[in-house]
Amino acid sequence: MEIKKHYFEVMDIVDRLFVTMFDTLNENCAKELEAVGRQYPFEPLKYLRSTLRLTFEEGIQMLKDAGVEVDPLGDLNTETERKLGQLVLEKYGTEFYILHRYPLGIRPFYTMPSYDNPSYSNSFDVFIRGEEIISGAQRVHVPEFLTERAQACGIDVKTVSTYIDSFRYGAPPHGGFGVGLERVVMLFCGLNNIRKTSLFPRDPLRIAP
Repeated sequence: MEIKKHYFEVMDIVDRLFVTMFDTLNENCAKELEAVGRQYPFEPLKYLRSTLRLTFEEGIQMLKDAGVEVDPLGDLNTETERKLGQLVLEKYGTEFYILHRYPLGIRPFYTMPSYDNPSYSNSFDVFIRGEEIISGAQRVHVPEFLTERAQACGIDVKTVSTYIDSFRYGAPPHGGFGVGLERVVMLFCGLNNIRKTSLFPRDPLRIAP
């Protein structure tokens, strides 16, 4: 999507989209959710009317205050993400939140750096019950800057030249996000395995159908 002023506009879409989705599921699919709950009991998802947003630095501080050692400019592993989800629930009463302004060094080269601190980026992840469901960001739209970013990340510019060249036709500031819908269903329903939300799940013992 085109960004008019700030990458928060992308997070605004995530906020309104998912709160509306959760509301609609709870209002219109009560019987279906009850049926799921009879086989796999779960607590209804706790979420706020206006989705909580924390900076990565704020999340790191919450973990440190809880005695968790974590690299302030490194990525969070599964264990620390779940721990942060627990801390957020205890402090803010929500299991759905956005963590934004991730360190630039752990995001793809095409992620836009923060204007006020190049160590961070205009990017975000979204979590349900302590697990990531979305990764999103503002993307660099200026070909010369894209080239600089690729070189800074040790990428051979020739291998991404067609991607960079596409922006020479002109592109506005823009961003987006990718959603794991099966993960959303799994976590919304408090299920313990993503295979339970996939029509034809794959695993080492099942290739077809």
